[in-house]
Amino acid sequence: MSIKICIIGAGSAVFSLKLLRDICLNEGLRGSKICFMDVDEERLDIAYSLARRYAEELGRKDLAFEKTLNRRKALQDADFVINTALSGGHKASEQERQLEEKYGYYRGMMCFSGTGYYTIGTYFRQLKLMLEIARDMEDICPDAWLIQASNPVFDGCTLMTRETKIKVIGLCHGHYGVYRIAEVLCLDPKKIEFQAVGINHCIWLTDFLYKGKDAYPLIDEWIEKRAKKYWEEWKGEPTDVQMSPASVFLYRMFGLFPVGDTPRFAGAWWFHTDLKTKKRWFNRYGGFDSEIGWNYYLKRLGERFDEMKRLRESSKPITDKLPPKFSGEQHIPIIDAIVNNHKDIFQVNVPNRGCIEGIEDDVVVEVPAIIDGNGMHPLHVKSLPKFLTRHIIKTHVIPMELGLQSFIERDKKILLYIILSDHRTKSLEQAQELIEKELALPFNKDLREWFGKETFEEYPYII
Repeated sequence: MSIKICIIGAGSAVFSLKLLRDICLNEGLRGSKICFMDVDEERLDIAYSLARRYAEELGRKDLAFEKTLNRRKALQDADFVINTALSGGHKASEQERQLEEKYGYYRGMMCFSGTGYYTIGTYFRQLKLMLEIARDMEDICPDAWLIQASNPVFDGCTLMTRETKIKVIGLCHGHYGVYRIAEVLCLDPKKIEFQAVGINHCIWLTDFLYKGKDAYPLIDEWIEKRAKKYWEEWKGEPTDVQMSPASVFLYRMFGLFPVGDTPRFAGAWWFHTDLKTKKRWFNRYGGFDSEIGWNYYLKRLGERFDEMKRLRESSKPITDKLPPKFSGEQHIPIIDAIVNNHKDIFQVNVPNRGCIEGIEDDVVVEVPAIIDGNGMHPLHVKSLPKFLTRHIIKTHVIPMELGLQSFIERDKKILLYIILSDHRTKSLEQAQELIEKELALPFNKDLREWFGKETFEEYPYII
């Protein structure tokens, strides 16, 4: 069946090529049109040219390609929209992050939803972009599916599903952490079954089976007999925190093993007080969110982009670098399931509507769902422990609600309250000055207009 897939933020060349590779290898999507859209012309040109070459190398002459800097043009006749965009890019985010660190907020804020470190500007720019895309889709391609890949998935998907009628599916890599657990336990990944549920970046292993039997005793045995040696001899990448001491602590505290990014964000701010503490809880580098881990991540981003530029200028086959095998990403298999009625189960972020007990219906949760030609059917799953729901999940939901309210109502007072709630805030003046300074950055002009011209001096605080 001929369909149109629009990739917004396609200048992320590595990820765009992964998606294109899966399309090329999927026989059910022959004749499809792929539209690449980005606001960065250089990145867009690199991704577009590499994609066309890759399709030619695989003999997929049936695929049609187009590129554009215009989002509304890209959405014309779209059947599926994949949003991978980071509004402002990493350059803007890092400039804001440096500013926030001067005010004592290392790595930015964890006081929005707590499911990620976001600068004030990045958080609200992303919400604004997501809502604009969803509203454009309502106007241009109202029957299309939106697959949300860029963060904050939790907050953004909750916003879009409340404010628009667009069909939204949020996706994340976090649940693949289960396969890291299997690897460390020396289990055949093909013989495990699992459910990992909660909210994005805060999911918990409610079911874990190996060869049809409960595999939690295998985790317990590893903790008892092998964990200490594993931590002492660990030689992974700085971003690997799945089997860290933090994960074991959270498991012992709440009774379920955390999966993916959960150890980073599951309420334990004191895991992150300084580099020495991070090394204790995550790994010898301090984990993803340490000075070492984050710089490693940024360095890898730069290296990947440079690699894509060199690949574009080279005559070597792209398939040498990106062999023709499925990436493991869910985006294209989900599209195939809907288009060709290939029924399968996927890990998705969708409105709760009774899937997880104790969470409001209009809050987006991460659960398994059956997807086929009739659409998406989220599964109702086991209840999470009450202690976990109340102490962890709810402590993410409440600030998310405040963040969305601040955004929707364009209310800087609510934003101020959010920053005051961060344990690193020492004074009212610290929070006020940071907000004003960040909104004053040149690339935040739209956010200044969004929140209005009033300053905090105009609010009648009693100090």
